[in-house]
Amino acid sequence: MEQTPYELFGGEPTVRALCARFYELMDTLPEAHAVRAVHPPSLANAEAKLYDYLTGWLGGPPLYTDKYGHPRLRMRHFVAPIGRAEIEGWLLCFGQAWGEVIAPSPLADAIMAKVEALAWHMGNQPEG
Repeated sequence: MEQTPYELFGGEPTVRALCARFYELMDTLPEAHAVRAVHPPSLANAEAKLYDYLTGWLGGPPLYTDKYGHPRLRMRHFVAPIGRAEIEGWLLCFGQAWGEVIAPSPLADAIMAKVEALAWHMGNQPEG
C-alpha cells in the first residue's frame, strides 16, 4: 500500500510544525500585514483548524471534516476581505514555512502548486 503525503512528510509532528511556523511568520513578517489584519488577535484557533484541515487534506485522519463537516473553504473565508495583498502575504508565509519544514521533493512541489492555486481561488475582492 502506498503512503500518503501525510505519512511521507512525517505525520502529526511535521504538520504541527508547519502550522506553527506558518502562523509565527504571519505574526512577524511585515509583508504579511494585510493577511494578519483579517485574523483575530489570537491565531490559536486558526492554527488548530489549519492543522486539522491539512492533516486530512494530506491523507491523514479526517480531523477537520469529523469536527466541522465539509470544508467549504471559500464560503467559510468569505467573511474576510481577501484580495491580492492578503493572498500574497498568506502565500509568502505558507511557502516559507513549507520550505523550512517539508523536505524538497517532486511531491512537495506538486502539493505546493495545489496550495498556490487554492490560495488564489480564495480571493473575494475585485482587482484594482
